[in-house]
Amino acid sequence: METIDQIPVQTGLKPKEAAKDGGVPAIAVEDLHKSFGSQKVLNGISLTVNRGETLAVLGRSGTGKSVLLRLIIGLEKPDSGSVLIHAQDIAGLGLDQLGAIRMKMGFLFQHAALYDSLTVEQNVAFPLVHHKKEMSKSERGDRVKQLLAEVGMEGHLEKMPSDISGGMQKRVGLARALALAPDILLLDEPTAGLDPISSGEIDDLVLKLQAEHHMASIVVTHDLHSAKTIADRLALLDGGNVVIEGSFEELQRSDIKFVQEFLGHS
Repeated sequence: METIDQIPVQTGLKPKEAAKDGGVPAIAVEDLHKSFGSQKVLNGISLTVNRGETLAVLGRSGTGKSVLLRLIIGLEKPDSGSVLIHAQDIAGLGLDQLGAIRMKMGFLFQHAALYDSLTVEQNVAFPLVHHKKEMSKSERGDRVKQLLAEVGMEGHLEKMPSDISGGMQKRVGLARALALAPDILLLDEPTAGLDPISSGEIDDLVLKLQAEHHMASIVVTHDLHSAKTIADRLALLDGGNVVIEGSFEELQRSDIKFVQEFLGHS
């Protein structure tokens, strides 16, 4: 039986457009290793994402997909390797420098992670209150209404998170992720726990926001249909490695047993 170390890595489609800023990708993960105790989670991951491009990261539960996002945003530190955001390695940065980089990154948590005690309006305003202190209350209110309108939630400002559905909570989470006008968007299981109709609405919304804001996006998901819909490229992880990277069609054509099994079961 093949071990993961014996499986050849297949790479496929190049990014749909050249990286900006003289060829520098928005996100570059290079030979990234991460373990928790004796559990090896990432075993030399290398990936790049350009501005205007969406990469979907797929894999079974426990393959390090969410850990990868936490490393990119600086919530975890790699054991070795590097995470470069616009060519700047975030490892070893001070809190102020890391905070400045994070302000250019929007993050949608798996369960939206809204503050239960705050209204929809207050949840979306939260990053503005803490990071845009120069904004007046009126300016902040206008910005929040604009963001909620972008995600179809402009009529729900005064509602509490407990008063809206899971899909609506994801919409509010997306609005909050966009509050500081990021050029990088990280989405952790954006369709998890949603019915097919709500999942499709979130996919359509992500495509719309990407077209309007032209961000570099990484979407971690178990949802193969969603990944196929919203991503330019897909990367399939197993055993802490990138088994294959390319378009959905290239994954379909792969003769790697794990890829065939994953697509078949998904």
